[in-house]
Amino acid sequence: MIQVPGPIPARLEDGFERVLREQRLPAGFPRAVLDEADWVAQVPRLDAKDLTDVPFVTIDPPGSMDLDQALHLERLRDGYRVWYAIADVGAFVRVGGPVDTEARTRGETVYLPVGRVPLHPKVLSEGAASLLPGTTRPAAVWRIDLDADGQIVGADVQRARVRSRERLDYAYVQAAVDTATADGTLGLLAEIGMLRLRLERGRGGVTLPTPEQEIVRDDGGYRLEFRMPLPAEAWNAQISLLTGMAAASMMLDAEIGILRVLPAPQPDDLAKVRRVAKALGVPWPEGAGYGEVVHDLDPKNPQQAAFLHESKVLLRGAGYAAFDGAPPKLAEHAAVAAPYAHVTAPLRRLVDRYATEVCLAVAAGEPVPADVRAVLPLLPDIMAATGRRAGAVDRACVDLVEAFLLRDRIGQAFEAMVIDVDERRGGGQVQLVEPAVIARCDGELPLGERVTVRLTQAEPATREVRFTLA
Repeated sequence: MIQVPGPIPARLEDGFERVLREQRLPAGFPRAVLDEADWVAQVPRLDAKDLTDVPFVTIDPPGSMDLDQALHLERLRDGYRVWYAIADVGAFVRVGGPVDTEARTRGETVYLPVGRVPLHPKVLSEGAASLLPGTTRPAAVWRIDLDADGQIVGADVQRARVRSRERLDYAYVQAAVDTATADGTLGLLAEIGMLRLRLERGRGGVTLPTPEQEIVRDDGGYRLEFRMPLPAEAWNAQISLLTGMAAASMMLDAEIGILRVLPAPQPDDLAKVRRVAKALGVPWPEGAGYGEVVHDLDPKNPQQAAFLHESKVLLRGAGYAAFDGAPPKLAEHAAVAAPYAHVTAPLRRLVDRYATEVCLAVAAGEPVPADVRAVLPLLPDIMAATGRRAGAVDRACVDLVEAFLLRDRIGQAFEAMVIDVDERRGGGQVQLVEPAVIARCDGELPLGERVTVRLTQAEPATREVRFTLA
């Protein structure tokens, strides 16, 4: 594992700053935004409904302060009850006010190795609106009932006061389940999560078993690593997914809202991916859907890793569809294999707050507020633009760290897996065994095989890394 030793290198920090400037990310908040945030943090709208007796807990990465979700799970006589409290940003932020207007230019929180560019001022996102333990907070609380198989049989959402009991992380939850010491909510999280994953597979949904390429700060330096998400992360994600599915159903029934959508794969793309599977020896049984095929694949296997990378083409093109009246022509998310909405991360994603306001109004039998209704058609373009910017920042930072870590190793050989072949231009992409780098490689590359490659370029100034087949 390669690591930059000692204190944070000035050149690497300078590179991150350059990425911020290139993508025109704001350096701070305007004074009017900070003033409004400071004021509303002191006087939130606290609903009369009191659910502080529900023992909610949060599950997030270690050190997280912007806590959007808290959950409590119960076993019923014939199924389960999911209590899911979502930070009520609407209890603080006024539509059309300075904080809201600034949030529309940001769209979502952008994460970098040296910090983050938050959607909202920290006094809200990491303070007054965050579901930190031991504090009473306003929340949009979902109550979702499931049958014994994990299917949704009823859902409601309302504003209420909540109090989280503990801030847990995924490693803690996983260890509790693995050692059979998990009880209550944590034990049920594994149980419900596995039921929901089974249902996802049955309806043709897709969860890719691929490692995440991460920049990790360590002892004042940086390293790159591939990290496989823990099962506990997948279980927790299923709670968020089922809430998003319940929200989408609620908005579709009311004929107003905003959905997260993904078109079904194009026939040509699906045919190509099937050909790749056959060439790499990845089994694709007759009648099986893509989700079933990828479910049990091992990204450590070179052929299967290459297939997973090549097949991502089937999951491209996600966006948002706002509607006020007839539902949109495309109302489903192909990877979820159902209608779905973003409602569970309002501290970090603008669209979630507006979708939540729609659901709160619908569940209460009230009209959707006119100011919320007016913003809905603007959100798809806002989220598309700011999402592209966040993705560009993430890729640029990874490219920069890759080039910086390898800059003194020109000419050295590395073991790698070929995960992509460019049939038009030649060459392709390789994934190094060590360090955790994915980069362009020249030569006649055999897709899905282990090869030895030689580093020919690693330039931090241009963030370029290139190999050739050795």
